[in-house]
Amino acid sequence: MDKIEFRVAFGKRVENFRKKLGLSYRQLAQKCDIDHSNISKIEKGEVDLRISTIQELAKGLEVHPQELFDFKMD
Repeated sequence: MDKIEFRVAFGKRVENFRKKLGLSYRQLAQKCDIDHSNISKIEKGEVDLRISTIQELAKGLEVHPQELFDFKMD
C-alpha cells in the first residue's frame, strides 16, 4: 500500500464513523475544530494529516485515535 492508498483508506474510515454518527461535514468540523472543507479532503485522501488533526478527528467522532487506523492494508 502506497501513501495515497493509505490516505484514502484512512479517509474512508473517517467517513464511515462520521456517517455512523449521522454528521455532515460541517457538524463534524464544529465538533473537532477543523474546517469543513478539510473534512471532505481528508475523507478523499487528498491531504497529509498532522497528529493533532487526527486527535481532533477522533474527539469529534467520539472514538480513540487508534480506531481510525483499524483498516485492512492490501
